[in-house]
Amino acid sequence: MKLEPVLGDDPREILRGLRGALHGAGPALGLGLVSDLPGEVRPGTAVVVTTSGSTGVPKSVILSRDALTASALATADRIGDGAWLLALPPSYVAGLQVLVRSLVADREPAILSGAFTPQAFAAAALMMVSTDHGERIPTYTSLVPAQLARLLDAAEHDGAVGAALRSFETILVGGQALPAAMLERAEAAGARIVRTYGSTETSGGCVYDGVPLRGVRVRIERGEVQVAGPVLADGYFSDVGRTVPTAPPLAAGASSGASGPVGPAVFVRDSDGTRWYRTGDAGLFDGGVLRVRGRIDNVIVSGGVNISLDRVERIVRTIAGLDEAVVVGVPDARWGEASVIVASRGEALRRSEAVQLEEARAAVQHEIGSHARPSRLVLVDELETLPSGKPDREAIRRAVLALR
Repeated sequence: MKLEPVLGDDPREILRGLRGALHGAGPALGLGLVSDLPGEVRPGTAVVVTTSGSTGVPKSVILSRDALTASALATADRIGDGAWLLALPPSYVAGLQVLVRSLVADREPAILSGAFTPQAFAAAALMMVSTDHGERIPTYTSLVPAQLARLLDAAEHDGAVGAALRSFETILVGGQALPAAMLERAEAAGARIVRTYGSTETSGGCVYDGVPLRGVRVRIERGEVQVAGPVLADGYFSDVGRTVPTAPPLAAGASSGASGPVGPAVFVRDSDGTRWYRTGDAGLFDGGVLRVRGRIDNVIVSGGVNISLDRVERIVRTIAGLDEAVVVGVPDARWGEASVIVASRGEALRRSEAVQLEEARAAVQHEIGSHARPSRLVLVDELETLPSGKPDREAIRRAVLALR
């Protein structure tokens, strides 16, 4: 089956190609960093999505027609059917799924063209209002937290942006953890938010507000979140070692015997044939609801003690003015490694830098212990992000190292 690279991020071009790929009438699409990929893929492939990820390591994920369609149908089963607004890059899985859901529902998506701004978002959202046989057609969209933060800030003085937020039946928010304070702001503004958890390997969000979608199974093995179901990717292109396990199959429900993925393979099978994706995320079930605690491997060793930077970051983001801060690890002459808070200068300067750092350190000490306290607060003009809207953590870390 032919793989056709799509250069650039034109949503209309991707939508045209995706229509053929989903229906089997056209070639599979290669999105992202696809220049080095061969020109043929296995039958049934719809898209190969290559992303750099927040750590800068490229991955080419093979997504079948069946997996993408299963994800779209499960989303409609959970939140309902209607019209979608694309406000994310379509070469990333969250944006791609907006187009897939539209095609599966046989509706043309609304497309936010050009750079994302609250005003452009509001104009596109408010243009979507329509009816079918006298019934209003529900509207939906998908955002990352950074976009939602901009919209909430703008809504404080722009009524059109507030009306746009309230116009959606559901706004899916994923890509990274949504700070509790931001969720509260959104709900106070009348927005109906559903937090999603998933990855390119799961065809996008597959757990909504902590509950798996229809057909999706989630388990915790040695603290790691693992996912099974029809939404799983076929694997990684030209990377058999990470796709097919070299170890014998796990017994159903058996532990892998490690705190994270053992060896390179991230797709494994139980003895009963069930195929699981090992996410590398730490998590637990709380009253039947999945709680994701961050990356297993996003850990520093400070003074001989393991510290989860994701956990520190979640606590730091509860401090006023630091709700979008990023916490990175850097070498430290005394402790080996230490954590550093990096925040936007415009947000942080609303309050004293010294006060914010002290409040963050106190909060981390209270929740984790004194050993996990961030060493300093670094202010930058703007936090670097990936095209998907996620923080570019490796670029942010390099910028902090350059200041030393």
